[in-house]
Amino acid sequence: MRIPVSTASSPELPSRPANTASSDSIHGIKASILIPGRGEPLNNGAIVIKEAKIAWVGHQTSIPAQYAHVRFKTVPVLMPGLWDCHMHYTGAGPGDTASYESGLGPIALFGARVSKELERTLLAGFTTVRETGGYAGEIFPAVKEGTLIGPNVYSSVGIMGITGGHSDIHSLPIDTVIGNARHSGGINQVCDGVSDCVKTVRLMVRRGAKLIKVCASGGVGSELDDPQDVQFSPEELKAIVDEAARTKRIVAAHCHGKEGIMNALHAGVRTIEHGSYLDEEAIALMKEKGAILIATRLIVEEGLKNPESWPPVSYQKLIKIRAQNKKSYALAVQHGVKIALGTDWTAGEHGKELEYAIEAGLTPLQAIEACTATSPETLGAHFAPLSGQLKEGYDADVIAVSANPLNDVKILGDPNNVTHVWKGGKLYKEE
Repeated sequence: MRIPVSTASSPELPSRPANTASSDSIHGIKASILIPGRGEPLNNGAIVIKEAKIAWVGHQTSIPAQYAHVRFKTVPVLMPGLWDCHMHYTGAGPGDTASYESGLGPIALFGARVSKELERTLLAGFTTVRETGGYAGEIFPAVKEGTLIGPNVYSSVGIMGITGGHSDIHSLPIDTVIGNARHSGGINQVCDGVSDCVKTVRLMVRRGAKLIKVCASGGVGSELDDPQDVQFSPEELKAIVDEAARTKRIVAAHCHGKEGIMNALHAGVRTIEHGSYLDEEAIALMKEKGAILIATRLIVEEGLKNPESWPPVSYQKLIKIRAQNKKSYALAVQHGVKIALGTDWTAGEHGKELEYAIEAGLTPLQAIEACTATSPETLGAHFAPLSGQLKEGYDADVIAVSANPLNDVKILGDPNNVTHVWKGGKLYKEE
């Protein structure tokens, strides 16, 4: 599903120049409440950060003598940096709708817009994103070197789909679509048949993809298909999963309709994105396969509030899937499917997704775990970082918030409530 430009007002976020992120080799943080990501919260907790890693975690009364000299900041609530496991950084401009034609244009311009979106994401408390198609993956080297501010990015780069399917741009000549994807750095990858699918996986790996994204069903943003349409044959999906596995990459599958979901699961995909028409049979197969659901409720609910951001045909499809998407999410939670959180929405508003996780039946603590500790699992064993938990040896991706989200998870939906952001031990935001 392509992200439209939200017309809702967004809070102004304080920022730090890209090359002034602060970093002491060893420093500490004390908190009235420490939420570890997985496990019970700790009152009067503290952590010690050494360079880019967490060196120690525990109660403030148990700080080891070797850290007696360390300077500690004090914050109300400390927790792992959040993850958004379904984002698209497409560089859409002001006034653009969710129509795919807006994705054709100067890649440099899209990249400039994406750089600002990445900064907004980090300052909203999301220290890592899993991009399921977009330009952030190819921009991320500039973040790593310090030229730009942004979260850690694990990207599929392109979105693979069939001719006439969800990743196709139906109003344009097919040669234009293929040419933009193969020769101009575009996102929408159209491929048909086993050999073409295998070739496209290799092209995505060549462009730096850390996972592969496929469309196993139709979608909302595309013009001519229906969300329940089946896309890619079982043989094509299996070939994609097998080829991705050769380079240790997992496959994320855009799926709304049940048949597409079942085909994707039988092929061995790691994550089901959206999952709008999940039923008990599909949920049982998800649990058998160990697949993770990323329901992306935010784009459905916020998208419906912004009809001018969608082509009329797409908005009608969004209305069509709303009730089913909500019902399927709750059913998956009820049956114990593993959940990770992704928004498919705009940068800076990611934290609102936790509200819909609770609406679906997760507790606030479970919703936070789905947005932190579970998130690295969506990348597979090879690419999953030690992240998402306040735990010794893990990446020092940490945020502080102004109040306890276990009492009111809406705290995390407002970036202004995120008072501090550390990524890799460096402080990028301070109230």
